[in-house]
Amino acid sequence: MDRLTQLEVFVKTAELGSLSRAAEVLGMSNAAASRHLSALEDRLSARLIERNTRRLWLTEAGQEFLQRSSSLLNELSEAEDAINAHTVSPQGLLRVTSSLSFAMTYIAPMLPELRALYPKLSVHVAVANRYLDFIEAGIDVAIRTRLHEPDTNIIVRRLGRMRRVLAAAPAYIALRGEPREPADLAQHDMLIYNLAADPFSLHLTKGDIERAVRITGALDCNDGQVIRQAALAGLGILIQPLYIVQGDIEAGRLVPLLIDWQLPMLTMNIAYQNKARLPAKIRVFTDFLIDYVRRTSRSEIWSS
Repeated sequence: MDRLTQLEVFVKTAELGSLSRAAEVLGMSNAAASRHLSALEDRLSARLIERNTRRLWLTEAGQEFLQRSSSLLNELSEAEDAINAHTVSPQGLLRVTSSLSFAMTYIAPMLPELRALYPKLSVHVAVANRYLDFIEAGIDVAIRTRLHEPDTNIIVRRLGRMRRVLAAAPAYIALRGEPREPADLAQHDMLIYNLAADPFSLHLTKGDIERAVRITGALDCNDGQVIRQAALAGLGILIQPLYIVQGDIEAGRLVPLLIDWQLPMLTMNIAYQNKARLPAKIRVFTDFLIDYVRRTSRSEIWSS
């Protein structure tokens, strides 16, 4: 067991470039991680990692040993996953990351049903609108809107395509009026999601007609729920996926605008690391999430 732990500490340290971060991910103290690494080097009679106060790097022996030890740990993990894949109840901790809005609307409400089916499966949700690194953050599954991953070892599975809408509170409309054409948006106070590909430019279509509008923000923010609350307070016009504001529109708290014009659909994907055998916990979670979203969403919000 100590020899396996030594390998895990070495590989994780090499992957993260930090002994302290490796210790955090593996759930041990810095001192314990350092002892395991030193014991490994003593047992091999070789220096694997050189380090100073600012950084660490692998020796030539360390680089060669990393390839072999990484393969060994991957094979062990895949062997365990192969056994777990045949068990009735996948178990262990699954680390998921998504935006706050998606976690509130879909992940949190579905967990009781998922837990009832798989009581030994625990879910950790890291809410973040930035894209967390799978290895550094220890992520198993990420819900993301980008179409492609820069890392070719990441599998991208489409969850669905979402409609986006323009909407504002009745109080804002009473004060500023409704935009009648896309060009009118340039004169309005816009609430902008600043992580969009081109947040200050809108492209709208109506049949064969296309319009591009440059907009300015009364607020720009990296979280959809903050933008939603600002819109409810009457600050301006938001541009958000329909699933986030559907309830507010139905209740009359927000009014959809320029309903004859369409914004580009937003694609939502599930991403996870490519492995020879997909761990059972990832497989059951992703399958269940796709089914849950399609069962609970209206056709006008999502398109599979």
